Amino acid sequence: MTTSTEHDIKVLNSLIETTIDSAEGYGEAAKDAENTRYSAQFQSRAAERRQVTQTLQQQVRSLGGTPEDDGTVLAKAHRMFVELRAKMSSKDDTAIVDEVERGEDHIKAKYEDAMKDQDLSAGTRTLIGQAYASVKTGHDQMRDLKHALHGTN
Repeated sequence: MTTSTEHDIKVLNSLIETTIDSAEGYGEAAKDAENTRYSAQFQSRAAERRQVTQTLQQQVRSLGGTPEDDGTVLAKAHRMFVELRAKMSSKDDTAIVDEVERGEDHIKAKYEDAMKDQDLSAGTRTLIGQAYASVKTGHDQMRDLKHALHGTN
């Protein structure tokens, strides 16, 4: 494996972990949401993130690497904290959307950083750009929903 290929695999696997975290976060949000409209949106985003994960994993395989298949330890700890907090207090849809939107800020920034990485091969950068389009759409949707729930612009 070349250094460039190894770098591509490392960056892709990092994005895979974050995207898995996002899919799992959306899944948890779908379970917790009181409004079925939000629950359906969250389920749809979770499915979309799983599809992005599969695409990135396929690229890692095509580069000769082993794709990540699990999220990050930090995200697991965060989900446990969120679950504990939810059990200790009633969590309304606004609080759930706030949490989801916070996660969206993180994944969006991570993809933006990856797209600036000049050491990536052109093919990998193109694939990340395509995945980013989905991530940005999800981010913007949750940002707009958050603003609507808070009555801000």
